[in-house]
Amino acid sequence: MHEKGSELFYKYYEKWIRIYKEGAIRDVTMKKYEITLVWLKKLVPQLSLCDLNRITYQKLLNDYAEAHERQTTMDFHHQLKAAILDAVDDGMIRRDPTRKAIIKRKTPRVKKIKYLNQFELHTLLASLNLGPEINWDWLILLIAKTGMRFSEALALTPKDFDFSRQTLSVDKTWDYKGRGGFMPTKNKSSIRKIQLDWQTIIKFSELIKNLPEDEPIFVHGRVFNSTANNILARHCKALDILVISIHGLKHTHASLLLFAGVSIASVARRLGHASMTTTQKTYLHIIQELENRDIDLVMRSLSGLT
Repeated sequence: MHEKGSELFYKYYEKWIRIYKEGAIRDVTMKKYEITLVWLKKLVPQLSLCDLNRITYQKLLNDYAEAHERQTTMDFHHQLKAAILDAVDDGMIRRDPTRKAIIKRKTPRVKKIKYLNQFELHTLLASLNLGPEINWDWLILLIAKTGMRFSEALALTPKDFDFSRQTLSVDKTWDYKGRGGFMPTKNKSSIRKIQLDWQTIIKFSELIKNLPEDEPIFVHGRVFNSTANNILARHCKALDILVISIHGLKHTHASLLLFAGVSIASVARRLGHASMTTTQKTYLHIIQELENRDIDLVMRSLSGLT
């Protein structure tokens, strides 16, 4: 084998990403290549290019897969494969060791969505400090009542409230992770009007009547979602109910609608999901529970026909 083939694999990969990827891809994608490099140093610090064959490569993938889910392992494989194929083309490796590679995975964690039941939500909302001025508790109330995303709620201005029609317009988000300022919504489906109950509409009409029309009502300086999450967590702990995040309030809103018999299509529209598939995937456990209830109803109806 060529002298070049004695180079350590991770060193070759490091050089390859500097030459072919740096400056040619987005920073966020570049970060992924650099994370792959960290894993190479960790898993195969002594592996030379000349020792890279189907068995050593498969073992590398298997070791990586022990700590990662299938899609992440697939991404890892694709990033390595591009560099390895170049090494094959340059005659540093005789045969493509990535051919017929098998992508394994660790057993995926069951991600259980945390949400409050109706009684818990009622208890939480009754405990909020809803004074005459806008505070974080008002934001908690609004997300619980609308199922909005945190960034969408932050971007709300007085102009977005239509008190005569009892609706709230969602057509932008707030860049709380970056430098602040308005940003487009997550997707086109996120642009929507959300119907509000009259009690909430009346409360907000009083709250925002003297605020500037085009300025966000919840933003005063730099905003962190951890602040809102900590306030919500404090409420939950004090009430001895399940501790959820602001994102969990969105799930709570959706789950209560589904349990109340609202159609998946309507829930998807209200949440601003791009398709009903997103809603079905996210709330599968609730939908299954509702289906089980439906089966019971069907069986009861059929038994009454005899």
